[in-house]
Amino acid sequence: MLGKLKRLFVIKTRFEAFLIIYALALGSCARGMIYLHDYPGFGGKLLFLATTGAVFLGGAKILDCLKLEAEIAALREARAPADTD
Repeated sequence: MLGKLKRLFVIKTRFEAFLIIYALALGSCARGMIYLHDYPGFGGKLLFLATTGAVFLGGAKILDCLKLEAEIAALREARAPADTD
C-alpha cells in the first residue's frame, strides 16, 4: 500500500514534469507580484526576477534528472542478462 502511495510522488514523464514546472511558475509569479507590491521599485523587480529564476533552474534540473533516469534504465536493461528459455 505504501508503495502505491509513493509512486504518486514520482515524476515519470516529461509531461508530468512540465505540469509541475507550470505549477511552480504560477506560484512563483504570484509571490513575485506580492514582492512588487511590498517592495516597489528596483528591489521588488529583483525579487520577482529571483523567484522566477529559481523556477527556471529547478525546471532544468527536473528535466535533466528525467533524462538521466531514462539513460540509467536503458543501461541497466542492456546489462541485464537475457532470460532465454
